[in-house]
Amino acid sequence: MKTFKIEGGHQLKGAIQPQGAKNEALQILCAVILSPEKITIHNIPDIIDVNKLIVLLGKLGVKVEKLAKGSYSFQADEINLEYLETEAFKVDGRGLRGSIMIVGPLLARFGKGYIPKPGGDKIGRRRLDTHFEGFIKLGANFRYNREDHFYGVEAKELKGTYMLLDEASVTGTANIVMAAVLATGTTTIYNAACEPYLQQLCKMLNRMGAKISGIGSNMLTIEGVNSLGGTQHTMLPDMIEIGSWIGLAAMTKSELTIKNVSWDDLGVIPNVFRKLGITIERKGDDIFIPAHSDGYEIQNYIDGSILTISDAPWPGFTPDLLSIILVVATQARGSVLIHQKMFESRLFFVDKLIDMGAKIILCDPHRASVIGHDFKSSLKATTMTSPDIRAGVSLLIAALSAKGTSTIHNIEQIDRGYENIDDRLRAIGAKIERVEL
Repeated sequence: MKTFKIEGGHQLKGAIQPQGAKNEALQILCAVILSPEKITIHNIPDIIDVNKLIVLLGKLGVKVEKLAKGSYSFQADEINLEYLETEAFKVDGRGLRGSIMIVGPLLARFGKGYIPKPGGDKIGRRRLDTHFEGFIKLGANFRYNREDHFYGVEAKELKGTYMLLDEASVTGTANIVMAAVLATGTTTIYNAACEPYLQQLCKMLNRMGAKISGIGSNMLTIEGVNSLGGTQHTMLPDMIEIGSWIGLAAMTKSELTIKNVSWDDLGVIPNVFRKLGITIERKGDDIFIPAHSDGYEIQNYIDGSILTISDAPWPGFTPDLLSIILVVATQARGSVLIHQKMFESRLFFVDKLIDMGAKIILCDPHRASVIGHDFKSSLKATTMTSPDIRAGVSLLIAALSAKGTSTIHNIEQIDRGYENIDDRLRAIGAKIERVEL
């Protein structure tokens, strides 16, 4: 079992470059199936979930070539559809949540797509209904094999239609868009997700010859085309990582520069951290965070009531950063209510923070009230296990600010979403080492 040993309580200093966005990568990489021509993608993060998907594409017959660090070319001109019906595919697909997004492109180009029930985080149920309801509306037949937990969609022809999604699912919208670009006629998707990553996917598909309008809104109109060509695409930096580094700087009272953040794609993220009292300065396309030597104070609402921070679909605050906000609040001046609306069981990691000395009241599975210490007492080092990617990084930030040496087990969960996180933290002065137990 791989473990991090972290000696906390040290100030950090320097610059850190965010990796490419994990959630964008999972969509963009699946889109290469839509064209027989070569597609080159830059800024791909070197993390477990993305690498698994690249291996899966290779087994499916996509020609994958690594050009440089983070840059690959893909060509899907000889797809092996028989692989989809093998036992090996059932095993490979199960190990990766993002594998669901190969179904839309396969259905669009080859008239069939299969997927085993995907794995991934233990953070509540993530329904797949939106994906398959969208495919059925486009004219696909759905089948489900209960014994094997195996889903399949088949269609002789996909026809454009109007659909209102039951939830603004990011992966669901991406999957349906990829199916609709090669359908006959026009598809309208209302209540579509509008995250920057999805906007990136739509822009890339348009460069390949698709006709998608309404990008960035919750209504997408897609005129089907006969075929798509090749393109080049550079991925956005990972906004969850950017938020993690902002939280880390505040908690360790460190002066940090976060490089090339694609500021205009961060939405409300900088302002939510500012509400916690954190100073965030824009310098070109970088974020500069000065050392908060006097701590940081949570803002109340104008009428004096307690600040509530909750997640919402884009352009609301991303649920992936709520755990970071919660950790940062443990050392603020003042109190805040954290309300996790979109997933259940994401707040269960707060028990670990309470063990470390944080003042948190877990009201129910969705709400936690945090009373900040104002650095008058620091968190205490402890031993913990990472339950999922985001909670893992939150605990890591807590450990870097705590007095003493902490241990985090199950760091594979962190490696799924963050590239070489220990090397990059050491470069700015963190005392962290990776050990095998």
